[in-house]
Amino acid sequence: MVVNELSPVTSSWRANGSLDDYLKKWNICGIQGIDTRALTKHLRVRGAMRACLSTELETAEDAVQRALNSPPMTGSDFVKEVTTPELYEWDPDDRLSRDWTIVKGAEQSGEVRENGQMLKLLPPVRHRVVAYDYGIKYNILRRLRQHGCQVTVVPADTKAEDVLAMKPDGIFLSNGPGDPDALAYLSDELKKLFGRSPIFGICLGHQLLGLAYGGKAFKLKFGHRGGNQPVKDLKNGKVSITSQNHGFAIDAQSLPAAVEVSHINLNDQTVEGMRHTKYPIFSVQYHPEASPGPHDASYFFDEFGKLMDEHRSDK
Repeated sequence: MVVNELSPVTSSWRANGSLDDYLKKWNICGIQGIDTRALTKHLRVRGAMRACLSTELETAEDAVQRALNSPPMTGSDFVKEVTTPELYEWDPDDRLSRDWTIVKGAEQSGEVRENGQMLKLLPPVRHRVVAYDYGIKYNILRRLRQHGCQVTVVPADTKAEDVLAMKPDGIFLSNGPGDPDALAYLSDELKKLFGRSPIFGICLGHQLLGLAYGGKAFKLKFGHRGGNQPVKDLKNGKVSITSQNHGFAIDAQSLPAAVEVSHINLNDQTVEGMRHTKYPIFSVQYHPEASPGPHDASYFFDEFGKLMDEHRSDK
C-alpha cells in the first residue's frame, strides 16, 4: 500500500482498529511519504511496471535490482501457485449464514434477525455447478450459493472429462492472476466443454474462453483497476459501473464469427464481455461479485441460473 500520508485518526464509528493495525494484522507491506500524483503520472507515461517495496533492503539501487529480477507478468503462469491442490465442496454448514454481509438491494431469498443481527436465509439448491479455481474469490462462491448453486471447486488443471463425469448443470471459470497466453494447457481443455454444459467465465476465465475460441490476448498498458470502470452493454445500450482488476484483454478482431462482443469498456473500447452464438457460454472481464460494490453487474448470476434451467438434462 502506497500513500502520501497514513492518517493516525480512525474516524469511522464502525472501526475496530486503525489502517496501520489492519496492514500489520494481514502482513501487508506499506509506505507513506510518497508523492502519489507524481508516481501516477510516471506510470501513465511508462505503463505498468514491476516494483519492489521493502523494509529490509538498504538502498534504492538494491530495490530496483530486486524488481528487475522478479518475474514479469507477461509469460508467467501464476495460476499453478494459487489454485486449490484438490477438489472440495463449498457450502455453509447451515442454511443461515452468520458471516455474510447483507447488501441493500442485493438479491435476497429471505432474511431473519437473531439478537438484532441480520442473517441471510439461503435458498434451496437448484443447480450443481463445477467451478474451476484459477484463483477464485470467496465472494464468487457466496454469490453462486445465494443463487441456489451447490458448488464443487476443482483445481485449474482438472481434465474436461473429469468435470463432465460430475454431470454439472453448469461450469464456472474463475478469476485469477497472470498472462492468459501462458495457460494454453487450460484453454485447450476448455474447448472440450463447449456445447456440453452452460459456461460462465469471469476475468481470467473470460480471457481463457477467448483463447479457447481461437482469439488472441494482449497486455494493456495500464490495466483496468478499481471500482469505477464504465462498461456498455451493446445489446441494450445500458452503462454499468464495474469493479475491475486485470492487465490483459481479448482482441475483438481476433474472435471468430460465432462469438459476439457483448460489452465494451467506455474508456478504451476494449472487450468486457463475450457470448457464443451457438453454445450457452458467456463471460465478462470485470467482477459482478464485487464487494462492497458496485453491484450494477450482479444480474449475471441470475442469467447463469436461467441458462442452466434452459439446458438442464433432466427437463
